[in-house]
Order: sequence, then C-alpha cells, then structure tokens
Amino acid sequence: MILPDGYSDVPAGKIAAVVTHLEMKARPEPRDDPPGSWTLRKVDAPALYWYRDLHRRVGEEWLWFSRARMNDAELAAIIHALGIEVHALVVDGRDEGLLELDFREPGQCELVYFGVTAGLIGTGAARFLMNRALEMAWSRDVSRVWVHTCTFDHPSAVAFYQRSGFRPFRRQIEIADDPRLDGTAPRDAARHVPIIE
Repeated sequence: MILPDGYSDVPAGKIAAVVTHLEMKARPEPRDDPPGSWTLRKVDAPALYWYRDLHRRVGEEWLWFSRARMNDAELAAIIHALGIEVHALVVDGRDEGLLELDFREPGQCELVYFGVTAGLIGTGAARFLMNRALEMAWSRDVSRVWVHTCTFDHPSAVAFYQRSGFRPFRRQIEIADDPRLDGTAPRDAARHVPIIE
C-alpha cells in the first residue's frame, strides 16, 4: 500500500508502526564483547511453552504479537522447521534473551527475533548476543544478513543495528489489531504506544 504524503488515519482498535528493514552484504569487522557472564545455548526443537514464555518476556513490552497469536501447530511449523535456529541467552542459569535465525532462503540469514529481557537492557548483553548472531550467520554460505525493527521497539534499536553493521534498505507502515484489546498482550504493555479504542 502506498500512502500519500501527509497524515493518514489509523482506525480505533488498531496500531500502526513504521517498520525499517536493514541488511548487511559483507561480514562486518568483529566487535569486542562487553564484560559480562552471558552464554548462548542452541535450543533444538524448542518446547512451545518454553518458546512462548521467553518470547513474551523479551518482546511483550515491544508488542511482539504475531507469534503470540499463533496456535500451537502454526508456531511449531515455524520454529521446528529445517533452517530455523533458536538460541537462548543464558544469565545465571536463566534464559533471558532470544535469538532466532532463519537460513531457509539460500544465501541469506534473517535475524527473525532478537532481544533481551528488560533487566538486561543497557548491560551489554544485547551486544554479546549480536556478536554471536553475526558469527553464526556469517559462518554459513550467505551473502546477506538482514533484520527488521519498528517504532514499537526500543528507541535505540535502529541505531544499535546500524552500529552493528546493518544498513537500512526499506521502510513500510504496518497496521494491525492492537494485541492489548484482544488479550494477546496485557493492557499495560507498551505504555509508549497509546491504546485508542
């Protein structure tokens, strides 16, 4: 959909975000890991309850709702698919970060989900996680790694991705039902995005 220059109304009960797609087409220079006691573990065939819990704890504040709305069969078909890798950032024995890589398209890797729980924001954990993500992505036969984020995300997300070596290449507007109105997310989630009923 192409919107005209200027303002466009968003219907009540909906949310709208500007989505920015970013990519890198060459392996970036490695960045130093920040100090911290994080580890990363690959989760083969993740249990749905485990995935849903971590996805919620990492993404609820940023209105990650698409996976939350999926039934078990739909979710399993994605996260158990050949070419999908799910990893957890582990802190003090707890899973506190989510990294999902999609290698299903030949020559490409998409960072489908990337984030840490609220208590780790600003600690360097996301830098550690991104360093591992890029190592894993570029260890394969790929010529492009890409990610997308939106205006519901942390205000520093685009700058973080750019510092990591990604460059913006596309912008879109996403309009969806507000997940706080149908119970997919709590009403007090994402206070930086007002509810309009």
